[in-house]
Amino acid sequence: MIKIFLADDQRMLLSALAALLDLEDDLEVVGTAGNGLSALTEIKRLKPDVAILDIEMPEMTGLDVAEKLRTDALPIKLIILTTFAQEAYFQKAVKFDVNGYLLKDSRSEILIRTIHDVLAGDTVFSPELVKSVLKAEKNPLTAREMEVLIAMQTGRSTLEIAHTVYLSEGTVRNYISSILSKTGSRNRIEAINLAQTNGWLT
Repeated sequence: MIKIFLADDQRMLLSALAALLDLEDDLEVVGTAGNGLSALTEIKRLKPDVAILDIEMPEMTGLDVAEKLRTDALPIKLIILTTFAQEAYFQKAVKFDVNGYLLKDSRSEILIRTIHDVLAGDTVFSPELVKSVLKAEKNPLTAREMEVLIAMQTGRSTLEIAHTVYLSEGTVRNYISSILSKTGSRNRIEAINLAQTNGWLT
């Protein structure tokens, strides 16, 4: 019997997924958690064969949990199941040696097959995810432009940003103009959203 642990802060999804996996003859959900810290504690205690982790959870993210488990060298297969196809998340998942990375809209049979594949020693990444990551825009901004963009997130005025990054107000205006031009954005909010979507701010 393959022991599975599930962690997701969306309780309805967590219950549905646990029920779905328990229908399989060779799978048993031995524990669940709604936040990352509880997940880490319970995974260490229960020692499942496979832990399936959401990324964005309270206390600790799924990637934080993965990092801790790998640091502690626990022999547990890790599958990230997430709605996020961000390049930065994917890169961290690879860095922390996760065994699988699937999007939540993947079919249930794909998740079940992935569980068996990672236990057989394979690494499984959703084709849709890889395609999405490969399409992700590369950051065209310079280090100084990124500094201004980060300051823009706070909603500060141009003058306030200038004080924050130790530049003149006119220079900051030029940087903002360049940021909007390079990102094809009509305003600051669009530029910030684009940067967040593509993982430039993580």
